[in-house]
Amino acid sequence: MIKVGVVGGTGYTGVELLRLLAQHSGVELKAITSRGEAGTAVADMFPSLRGRVGLQFTDPAKSSLSDCDVVFFATPNGIAMQQAVSLLAAGVRVIDLAADFRIQDVAEWEKWYGMSHASPALVAEAVYGLPEMNRDKIRNARLVANPGCYPTATQLGFIPLLKAGCVDASTLIADAKSGVSGAGRKAETHILFSEAGDNFKAYGVAGHRHLPEIRQGLSLVAGGPVGLTFVPHLTPMIRGIHATLYARVTKEIDFQALFERAYRDEPFVDVLPPGTHPETRSVRASNVCRIAVHRPQGGDTLVILSVIDNLVKGAAGQAVQNMNIMFGLDECAGLSQLPVLP
Repeated sequence: MIKVGVVGGTGYTGVELLRLLAQHSGVELKAITSRGEAGTAVADMFPSLRGRVGLQFTDPAKSSLSDCDVVFFATPNGIAMQQAVSLLAAGVRVIDLAADFRIQDVAEWEKWYGMSHASPALVAEAVYGLPEMNRDKIRNARLVANPGCYPTATQLGFIPLLKAGCVDASTLIADAKSGVSGAGRKAETHILFSEAGDNFKAYGVAGHRHLPEIRQGLSLVAGGPVGLTFVPHLTPMIRGIHATLYARVTKEIDFQALFERAYRDEPFVDVLPPGTHPETRSVRASNVCRIAVHRPQGGDTLVILSVIDNLVKGAAGQAVQNMNIMFGLDECAGLSQLPVLP
């Protein structure tokens, strides 16, 4: 059994991670930390976990994290970079669900996240945890930077095209929409029900923190710089991301066949038949990304539709998928849940 610790188990990503780990036959939850909720039974805060998680939240300073095989950080940005060094020194492997180790250029990270990086030496070691891109590197990683939700949906939609060199990499467009849970479990005016319900709006048009992460990943695939316009939107739903991606064709190939070949052996990427339109509810509570390929009116622009659950494939599910790869388990272990409908 893999001994698992979770730092920051009180947010939406944290409880989703606990839901998945509680159903995983190969792990044992050893510690779930929270400074503010120390001493509170996890199941008292999250009744959905009653009978499956019997632990209490513990103060990070008094926890047994160093006795774990792997520790997940489901914390705000800036926490994992302060605590990862000591855990790695103790032989613990670390999966960070925040952004502390995603961007390889430390100065770029500091510009977008507005703080100094506490562990810049670890950034170069961290493996970007998109299994469809870095599976071999993840296997031997001590430190995995779990991708963001928008970057997961966007990169999975663009990667086959950039690998094939069949689109103009300088004019990519990602028009992405997210449910309100992507903003986290906190009280802020813009995510109140009466503000977000019956409403739809763009945000971060001038620049969003996920932009450099997406651009970095796509540039590695393309073998050079990419031009990307990324516009996120907030939608009046709880879960889900829908990314509508645009790319101009520069070389004629069978694009449907390209995607089917690219993801043929990927357990969590489903390429849909021609002419279909994936829905966010078709992946709700699952670790699946569904993709559809369109070429409107046979023109020179491809439209790729990519949907994920932002809390699962966009966060906790992908983190568990990475853990499975790191420890040589069945990659699908603990992640076989079917989507929830309606």
